[in-house]
Amino acid sequence: MPQQNQPAVVDALNALLAESYALYLKTKNYHWHVQGPRFRQLHLLFDEQAAQILATTDLIAERVRKNGAVTLRSIGEVGRRQTIRDDDAEKVDADTMVRNLAADNETLLAQIKAAKAAAEEQGDIATSGLVDGWADETEQRIWFLKATLDG
Repeated sequence: MPQQNQPAVVDALNALLAESYALYLKTKNYHWHVQGPRFRQLHLLFDEQAAQILATTDLIAERVRKNGAVTLRSIGEVGRRQTIRDDDAEKVDADTMVRNLAADNETLLAQIKAAKAAAEEQGDIATSGLVDGWADETEQRIWFLKATLDG
């Protein structure tokens, strides 16, 4: 039987889902458009990271459903909820891409921590445990991105 709807947990998870989709698309955008001497390295790194982010989206949405609530239904809803900004610039240099993605992953990490806090406050140990792995993956993405920058 699904857990009872816990509005604070559900809201935090839906916010996390919106941020995840925004970050996924931005990471793929950079994957498709990166240029320069580190093209291959960053092209592959961005692709790996995008795949990892996308893999969590189903898990996040399923936690919302297991909490007896509804989750995001459209790109429009993602757009209304996301705080990670899109990057529609025609040209973005590689270092700016890396810095942007590192900062955006830090935003995602803050939302993961908010979801963890909401889950723990409500005694939702399943959600609390799941987000630990997502936090670790996000911290690793931040580390990898920052390690590619000079100095």
